[in-house]
Amino acid sequence: MELQSSPKVRKKTKKAVLPFVNSLIILDSCVKPESKMTAIEKMIISKSGVTKKDLVGLKEKSSLDYDKLAKTLSVTRATLINKKPTEKFNASLSERIIGLAEIYSYGFEVFENKEQFNAWINSPNKALAGKSPYDLLDSQFGREEVMSIIGRIEYGVYS
Repeated sequence: MELQSSPKVRKKTKKAVLPFVNSLIILDSCVKPESKMTAIEKMIISKSGVTKKDLVGLKEKSSLDYDKLAKTLSVTRATLINKKPTEKFNASLSERIIGLAEIYSYGFEVFENKEQFNAWINSPNKALAGKSPYDLLDSQFGREEVMSIIGRIEYGVYS
């Protein structure tokens, strides 16, 4: 699909993409923020594999070190570190990386500031019985709950 055929489309596309630049986490594998991707798009990326370079991008934007990433992704630290930048992770780990990137992408979008979101995700939350949202990111159910709370914040519901 070629968008350059019409100047109007190209202009609209640039305007639509620019607000999301700060919420794009995995730069090499994605053309739009993970929070705006369809399930099919995320499946395609996870099956082809996320590169170590993409993981480093997530690490930098999320302010998580390799120990925290390893805990959250349920793998060893060595699994994350011992890859070359262009090497890809397996589909299962890539899926978890994309899920984590989706949370950060959505959070950056809602909070409009990565520093504020990173502070929020590591702070105790009454809606989570005093746990921080980060503490729940190591399971699919926890990630879903964190996404739900971010959604409630987006719509102004007490969370």
